[in-house]
Amino acid sequence: MGLSKTFSESDISVHSTFASRYVRDSAAKYKMPENSTPKEVAYQMINDELMLDGKPRLNLASFVTTWMEPECDKLVMDSMNKNYVDMDEYPVTTELQNRCVNMIAHLFNAPLGESESAVGVGTVGSSEAIMLAGLAFKRKWQNKRKAEGKPFDKPNIVTGANVQVCWEKFARYFEVELKEVKVTEGYYVMNPEKAVEMVDENTICVAAILGSTYNGEFEDVKLLNDLLLEKNKQTGWDTPIHVDAASGGFIAPFLYPELEWDFRLPLVKSINVSGHKYGLVYAGVGWNIWRSKDDLPEELIFHINYLGADQPTFTLNFSKGSSQIIAQYYQLIRLGFEGYRNVMENCHNNAMVLKEGLEKTGRFNILSKDVGVPVVAFSLKDRSRHDEFEVSELLRRFGWIVPAYTMPADARHVSLLRVVIREDFSCTLAERLVIDITKVLQELDKLPAKNGNNCDTCVNGHDENNGKKNGSTKKTEDEIKRDIATHWKNIVMAKKANKTMLSCS
Repeated sequence: MGLSKTFSESDISVHSTFASRYVRDSAAKYKMPENSTPKEVAYQMINDELMLDGKPRLNLASFVTTWMEPECDKLVMDSMNKNYVDMDEYPVTTELQNRCVNMIAHLFNAPLGESESAVGVGTVGSSEAIMLAGLAFKRKWQNKRKAEGKPFDKPNIVTGANVQVCWEKFARYFEVELKEVKVTEGYYVMNPEKAVEMVDENTICVAAILGSTYNGEFEDVKLLNDLLLEKNKQTGWDTPIHVDAASGGFIAPFLYPELEWDFRLPLVKSINVSGHKYGLVYAGVGWNIWRSKDDLPEELIFHINYLGADQPTFTLNFSKGSSQIIAQYYQLIRLGFEGYRNVMENCHNNAMVLKEGLEKTGRFNILSKDVGVPVVAFSLKDRSRHDEFEVSELLRRFGWIVPAYTMPADARHVSLLRVVIREDFSCTLAERLVIDITKVLQELDKLPAKNGNNCDTCVNGHDENNGKKNGSTKKTEDEIKRDIATHWKNIVMAKKANKTMLSCS
């Protein structure tokens, strides 16, 4: 006999969430529900689904910070309800942003006087920062062309093919031709010489990447600057450089202080950096710093007074939270130069532990560089039976999220895995990851090849049942599937038999 019960209003408070009617119904997916839901139930329903997400600290695909100190977390929570754009209402928050801009500008060796304020802006990330920098370059180039009575309708920008997608967005959204320097196998960043060759009178800037998304490598900004200075001298142009230091901007000053990539180079007019990457802040903050006021056209800055006072604004959006800006200031004063250097040294050292562990397996080629963002990019030496995508998929069983992907055009045949070493990735975790990768490789070695040509009944190109070459008796798709299924069955049965023997011994 089936049981039925009519839930009363008292059930909401008397019973636990899992004893209520709410667990019998699916969560709303397309339309807002007609009735309210108790807060405990709403929390439990959402929290239960979120358990299926990966663990952020084991997400080795992302450059974005996944850990901050509890004191910083508290500052973030306490300022969640502050809208940063209300500068007149929250003047201290505005002051903290200005302090961050000044500190980062000095870190990048901006040519500033002792008490001179830097020119920069906080953004929701490097994507917005790059859009703003690109707009400034485009407007300066247009103004110059107009003053010279020359056409100004075909601007272009020169980058490497390894740039992050935000550069493609800028080019498409703001109608700028994107001229990409193709990468080649073994050279996965922009070649400065080829980049300068592509520069013409319509080039608004050349974008150099300090920390490629693909393998963490730094591009040679110094060589690019020197070559471009010479070309500008020969042509009479003044083509500038923007440095996309989204990942490397908080690495290079602490690990490679002698490396010239920033405002020490005269053609570098603006730099963007992600506070939410190696700036050590949760997702949602980036920065763009200009060399001087002359590099940011005044007509791009808007002035509003409907929030209580005259406020300048140069952003793509308007409202945004204050939490990440406050968190950035906390990290800058909490860690100081010494603390950031220690964190970055730890990241680099742990990257070397992982790299050396992978090399010891004898199964991988290392595609990342020792000098650069603490990233370990690697590919299989032998891809005849299995590939990097299978390694990535099997690693998820251990909780690791390690992306597999291909290089840009002209090197797309190169596929690789990449591990981003962040502040919260310890030496112990690096060693554990090597162990788990080794286990994955051992398991893959026992499995049939991805193309189905290697199985129990098909070894070294011969059919063991009749000794005939596969070339003379080609198997049908169904036969190949049956062979693979048999192979898997044999593996499972062998494991079960092994467990039975162990339990009996």
